[in-house]
Amino acid sequence: MDNVSAKLKYIYDQAVVRKDLILHGHIGRLPRFIAEYLIAKACGDQITPECLKKVSELVEKYYREPQEKDRVKFDLVKNGKVELIAEIKVEKDVESGLNFANLLNIPIEDPIIIPDDIVEQNPRLLEIGLWGKVAIEYNPDRTIKMVITDFKPFQIANVNLNEFAKGRKEFTTQEWTDILISTIGYNPTLLPQRKKFIILTRLLPLVEENLNLMELGPRNTGKTYVFSNSSFYARIFSGGKVSPAVLIWNLQRDSPGEIPTRDCVVFDEIGKIEFVNAAEMMGKLKHFMALGEYERGKRKGSSGCSLAFLGNVDVSGERPIEEFTYVLPEDMRETAFIDRIHGFIPGWEIPKVGRAEVYLSRYYGFATDYFSEIMHQMRRKHEYIAQITNLIELQNIDRRDQIAIERVASGMLKLIAPHGEPTDEDLKLALEIAIEYRQRIAEWLHYMSPGEYPMKKIGYRVRG
Repeated sequence: MDNVSAKLKYIYDQAVVRKDLILHGHIGRLPRFIAEYLIAKACGDQITPECLKKVSELVEKYYREPQEKDRVKFDLVKNGKVELIAEIKVEKDVESGLNFANLLNIPIEDPIIIPDDIVEQNPRLLEIGLWGKVAIEYNPDRTIKMVITDFKPFQIANVNLNEFAKGRKEFTTQEWTDILISTIGYNPTLLPQRKKFIILTRLLPLVEENLNLMELGPRNTGKTYVFSNSSFYARIFSGGKVSPAVLIWNLQRDSPGEIPTRDCVVFDEIGKIEFVNAAEMMGKLKHFMALGEYERGKRKGSSGCSLAFLGNVDVSGERPIEEFTYVLPEDMRETAFIDRIHGFIPGWEIPKVGRAEVYLSRYYGFATDYFSEIMHQMRRKHEYIAQITNLIELQNIDRRDQIAIERVASGMLKLIAPHGEPTDEDLKLALEIAIEYRQRIAEWLHYMSPGEYPMKKIGYRVRG
């Protein structure tokens, strides 16, 4: 694994970091991926008290909490300039032609201009925004008194999917799998190959559009961790009440909810989720899961948002000892909902995370913000479904089975073969995982309603 890490660093350079950096220096006020970036920048491969102190001093000097916005404005007016660590999102005003910067972590209402050249150098400012060190100058004689004069991103400003895919050609599938496992924080040397692939399937809703997965398993296996620390495009609901306004469209504000705007919505602690207006919510959710279309009031549209349903189940000897149906909230205990889930991840096979210094990666992996953007770009720019359909004939399936298997297999191939050149073994692996995950749904449906869903064994053959 050390040799694989060295090759990864050589090929991808600044896009990779040692994944144990964050274990040595936790910076509580910043997002994990920004702390990872700053520590990597200051310390390189050698973690020392001196370099960690340097990072802490940088944060102490330039980071401001939301409640300190008036202190920031006071210093700006008094000194004519401030430097801050901030998350910035840029909006283009068509009428004036100006770019306006929003400091997402410091709610300053007054307009702030940012020049074209800074935006052009950092195009992600126009998309989801970027964290970085920003210099703002104040001039009372201007109509708009604040302007950003410098910005140094703490994230990779340009992410090139083609370069990412090209680099994959230098690794075997086994090496690449270990890199991905290390990227999401696990120590690949402790895991057998099957468990690695099961863990990777947690990422499938982040790389494949309109893919609905469920995972039930014991606590402390990292179900939620993977989503919260791998993608900025996911929204996690951890139990509690969820309304149609939050999830689909807020009619009062006329603003989109999470499904129209996210890559993935995660329902964590699924047994504790409570839908407001449950009948309306379940109807709209099932419609979206089947067709990728949403509608509320006058607002309707389509979205590629995937859904993940996570829950805890008691386990003995890597086997569940609870009946799945009763882990779900009552509103979801119906075959029409279950049938719209494309695959069931066997979370009971994933080991609990033990001591951090043993179970978490100490090798190189892709930087979190870089890999998050790569997965986001993969959703629309890589497509394996046509290739799967041309090569494989599925057996004992209906239309929903086919859609489910194609999407799960396509997502798996995007992860392990982003260069578009999967081996026969890669194709077989992706297909067998997809069939296994859908077979588990088929058996669940038969258990719930044996008259409507006869027992079947899904199979496939390679076309001649």
